[in-house]
Amino acid sequence: MSGADVLVDGYDRIKEVVHDATRGLDEEALLFRVDPAANPIAWLVWHLTRVQDDHLAGAAGTEQVWLTEGWRDRFALPFDELDIGYGHTSEQVAQVRAGVELLLGYHDAVHERATAYVGGLTDAELAEVIDAEWSPPVTRGVRLVSVLADGLQHAGQAAFVRGIAERR
Repeated sequence: MSGADVLVDGYDRIKEVVHDATRGLDEEALLFRVDPAANPIAWLVWHLTRVQDDHLAGAAGTEQVWLTEGWRDRFALPFDELDIGYGHTSEQVAQVRAGVELLLGYHDAVHERATAYVGGLTDAELAEVIDAEWSPPVTRGVRLVSVLADGLQHAGQAAFVRGIAERR
């Protein structure tokens, strides 16, 4: 199994958890907050997908699906076009209102682009430094694993929130 194969498997797992965490939910459940400052499922899925889209586009040297496939317009959020949710206030988090179909449509489009990209990488390309601003410099593989870890954490949080929402 190559490094690329491992990454594809990891990104497939994010998609699986995202689908399980959102399956059959209505808008009320997607917007449920464990407390007033907590992140709801809709924001968590939107954010993890934005991060994946942004960071993979950066690693691949391509445009984001958010912009090229019209997802920004479909979500119609009042944020900067490149906003990924990092540092959002509680009020900004509350502005991410989307149904399951929209969230999964965007997530699946990003997932398709991501797995096509990472699945074609060689070990030499994974070892290439793509961000020398950090110490140590960040390789493509390290960046892709970072995005993978972040995505799994947020998908797990969405699943956790779903579990709480179902028991109220």
